[in-house]
Amino acid sequence: MDRLATTPFGGGRMSARLFARQASVSERQEKLRAGDGGNDTGGGDKWQLLRALTEARAHFGLSDRAIGLLEALVSFTTDRMLDGSKQIIVFPSNRELSIRARGMAPATIRRHLTALVEAGLIFRRDSANGKRYCVRDDHGMVDEAFGFDLAPLALKAAEIHAAAEAVRSEAKALRLLRTEVTLHLRDISKILTAAIEEARMGDWAVLVAEFQEMSFGSLPRRPDAAALTALRARLTAFRTKVENAYLSSLSEEEMSGNDLQSERHIQNSNTDLPFELNGKRELEGAEPGGDRGEGEANADKVPEKRVAISLERMRKVCPQIGDYAQGGLKNWQDLIRAADLVRSMLGVSPDAWAKARKAMGEQAAAIVVAIMLERVEDIRSPGGYLRDLTRKAERSAFSIYPMLQALERQRE
Repeated sequence: MDRLATTPFGGGRMSARLFARQASVSERQEKLRAGDGGNDTGGGDKWQLLRALTEARAHFGLSDRAIGLLEALVSFTTDRMLDGSKQIIVFPSNRELSIRARGMAPATIRRHLTALVEAGLIFRRDSANGKRYCVRDDHGMVDEAFGFDLAPLALKAAEIHAAAEAVRSEAKALRLLRTEVTLHLRDISKILTAAIEEARMGDWAVLVAEFQEMSFGSLPRRPDAAALTALRARLTAFRTKVENAYLSSLSEEEMSGNDLQSERHIQNSNTDLPFELNGKRELEGAEPGGDRGEGEANADKVPEKRVAISLERMRKVCPQIGDYAQGGLKNWQDLIRAADLVRSMLGVSPDAWAKARKAMGEQAAAIVVAIMLERVEDIRSPGGYLRDLTRKAERSAFSIYPMLQALERQRE
């Protein structure tokens, strides 16, 4: 059996839990060497392991800085495949470890090393004096080493990958829930808008007030699955109520002969209900919708204005909007479509959105919506915020770059 470390670096005390964990690892290693590991290989590709661990870091109680330090430790191994059936000891100096960890301070390194040990991902294999070094044989091969043992990381490969898969499944389910809730909000908004524009009989003011109460303003910035599921159930029932109210207001002629025309009116309406999701706002008067001539439609066409920002940079600074793009953000059109969906979720009216696209250009307007999504907790009225930026853009006093840079600095 491999030697158990009983004197952790820094004079720390040996706990019963740590000793039991090391004994368990040694027992598993013996079984693997004897070919008694079953389907568990007890190892894996180190970079794939680190990627999966990054996704599942909450499961192991680790911060991103702790993962970064573990990556630095793993970089000292020469083999890409980690074999947990034997010790995998690295023995970097404090200075070299700090350099590999992007200049991490010694006190920070010690704190994150403790976190990695507590998570059961590394062991300390101490020398008599607590130094990290190796003893080589006559042929220059490592005969004995003292430092950090990465074998526990390799032995947890199956658990790490399973946890990462669970995180991905939860994230996918959450994205689907958010999309479904957003679509309900958008469609209900369109029906209410059509009813108000067409002066339909009914208690639409009451329905509008109830609709605004269900907006995302009543939810935390990052609602969990339970909150979204509850909201989806409320919206589903409310949507049925609104649809029935609208259908009840239609005449027999509209129900029988002109239903296609009514449907087209809802889809082509250029002003949705201008509800605010993070604050109250009075209903704005909406001009009646209707068919427009080709010349008038072309007059509203948004001019193409490109921004000197890469889509890759935008994705890094504003990752949340990617959740609303089916198939991911592969090009600027994907971003613009996702922004159109998000602005509805934020309560930005189509009128405010159209003016922003015209004044800023489609790409810049989409980036503004992506930034607003990242900062939704700080913006009381997304609709008013976008209109203010639009007015600046109309005076040529607006630039998207300081907004991106400010958000980048916040993430550093």
